[in-house]
Amino acid sequence: MAYDSSMQQPAIEAIKLVKRFGEVTAVDGVSFTVRRGSITALLGGNGAGKTTTLSIMLGLLLPTSGEARILGESLVHYRQRILPRVNFSSPYVDLPQRLTVRQNLRVYGMLYGVRGLGEKIVRLAHDLELDDLLERPHRELSAGQKTRVALAKALINDPDVLFMDEPTASLDPDMADYARSLLQAYQARTGATILMASHNMTEVERICDDVLMMRRGRIVDQGSPRELLARYGRKTMEEVFLDIARERHAHPFGQSGAEAGS
Repeated sequence: MAYDSSMQQPAIEAIKLVKRFGEVTAVDGVSFTVRRGSITALLGGNGAGKTTTLSIMLGLLLPTSGEARILGESLVHYRQRILPRVNFSSPYVDLPQRLTVRQNLRVYGMLYGVRGLGEKIVRLAHDLELDDLLERPHRELSAGQKTRVALAKALINDPDVLFMDEPTASLDPDMADYARSLLQAYQARTGATILMASHNMTEVERICDDVLMMRRGRIVDQGSPRELLARYGRKTMEEVFLDIARERHAHPFGQSGAEAGS
C-alpha cells in the first residue's frame, strides 16, 4: 500500500491565533494541533475563549492574526474546499424556526450536496429518536429535542471534521449517554476527527482522547484525561478543571509551554 503522508498531518491546527474585539483580546496567541481520528475536548471557564476559537476554526470569524488549518490546508485560502468536509453542532444556534425538522435537515443536506438525502434523514431520525418529530416545526421543540436535531444536522454530510459546542446540553442522562455512544460509533466507523467544547467533565473522561485547557484566551495545559489526572493528582476531570480555572496549580506547561510559546 502506498504511503499517504496526509494521514500524518493534524486534522486541525491553530497557529498563533489572536482575536481582538476592540480592546478586548478574546484569543491570545493560541497554538495547538488535533490528531486525525481523535476526539479532543477544548475546556475552559466562561470567557476563556473556547467559542471564539471554534468560530475561527469554522471560518465564521477571521483571526486578527495567526492561521487556522483544517485537513492540512489553510482555511483562509481553501475555505470552499474544506468546509464541505466539516460540520458543526451547538444547541445554542437555532435552526430556522418555521421549518419542520425534516425541512431543516433537507435544506442543510442539499447545501452539502448529500446523495440519497431522504434515506439519510430517515436513518438519522431513527438513530436520534426523531421519527415522531420530523413533521414538527422547529419552534415547537423542547431544548433537548433541538439538541438532537442539531446533532442530526451535524452528521448529515458525514463530516471528516466535526466541531461541537456542548453536544449533549439539555439532554436527559439516558439520551446524553446514547448520543455519546452514537458519536463514538460514528468516529470509529468513519475515522472522523471531533473537537468539542464541553462543561460535562464525565463526558470528557468517557469519550475524549485528548484535552486542551484554556484560560484567559490561552492554552494553559493539555494531555489525555489520564495524563491530566496524574499531573494534578486528582481523581476526576472536574477537579482538574477547577484547579486550572481557579489557578490553584501553576503547572510548568502553563508557564513555559503554551503561554510562553503561543
